[in-house]
Amino acid sequence: MIQDPQGRIIDYLRLAVTDRCNLRCQYCLPEGYKGFLPKSEILSYEELNRVLELFSAQGVSKLRITGGEPFVRRDLIFWLQEIARQKWFKRMHITTNGVLTLPHVETLERIGFEGVNLSVDSFDRENFKRITGRDELPRVMETLDALTQTRMKVRINAVVLTDHNLNDLHELVDFGTAKAVDVRFIEEMPFNGTGEVKAGVWDYRKILLHLSEAFDLIPERPEPNGTAMWYRIPGRPGRVGVIPAYSRTFCGTCNRLRIDPKGKVKTCLYGKDEIDLGRIIRQGASDNVLLASVQEAISRRHPNGKSAEREMLSDNKQHTSMASIGG
Repeated sequence: MIQDPQGRIIDYLRLAVTDRCNLRCQYCLPEGYKGFLPKSEILSYEELNRVLELFSAQGVSKLRITGGEPFVRRDLIFWLQEIARQKWFKRMHITTNGVLTLPHVETLERIGFEGVNLSVDSFDRENFKRITGRDELPRVMETLDALTQTRMKVRINAVVLTDHNLNDLHELVDFGTAKAVDVRFIEEMPFNGTGEVKAGVWDYRKILLHLSEAFDLIPERPEPNGTAMWYRIPGRPGRVGVIPAYSRTFCGTCNRLRIDPKGKVKTCLYGKDEIDLGRIIRQGASDNVLLASVQEAISRRHPNGKSAEREMLSDNKQHTSMASIGG
């Protein structure tokens, strides 16, 4: 079992398998971004297996695969089948933009993936193109339709962008909640590849007020260790969630670690990289040494994201692209 100084049990791992993406979303990986990792620095599937087995043995029971866009990594689906056969995790999820996902939907369900989060910020084709830099909404919608035909839990993740998609939020709710798809709206965060924090970002209170103008939102009991505030709309099977990702109101129950494609561990999304597991693995370290390094990093874990961010900024570091850390 992995436990931090605040007594929080770490049982959820978010693993970014690549920092590459086939979209160029303005809030994550804008056009012209140059910070991609060389291929030689990205953990191989064999190295990833070692990391996963290590965390599984320490009681981590939930795994989420992220990117970048996971499916731009060659042979990903074959590796996912391999880790499913290992039965290291009770719950497996993946976050994807849906552009390359359609051929793999059936396999994801068959090998036991519990849920898929689909990142889509607008159902308007031109607006989608403006936000992502690519005209790929038709392919994303094909993927969404296929996902709704499975037993997997489907969630739409939409970042609320003050200058781009405020007029689209109601349509996203209408579509998702009618199809038993949960729709989660996420505050914009400073992980846009520039290190800058935009002024005028909508916080969760503004988002909720905007949604309440069109829908009767009935609050639900918070999920254990959850990041979203959940609401029901009478007569609809899907839910609406709002994630205070920048306000960081949920830090007190955070149960997750993040590992980037290079093997660097972040104990907090807003904090600095704590250890470089990839480097330690390639130095020939034993599992005991790897575990000791993880536990040392956890021992320095901050009580909340604002404290972690203050330390990072005081070290003259800046926020990087969301694609490089997996969200």
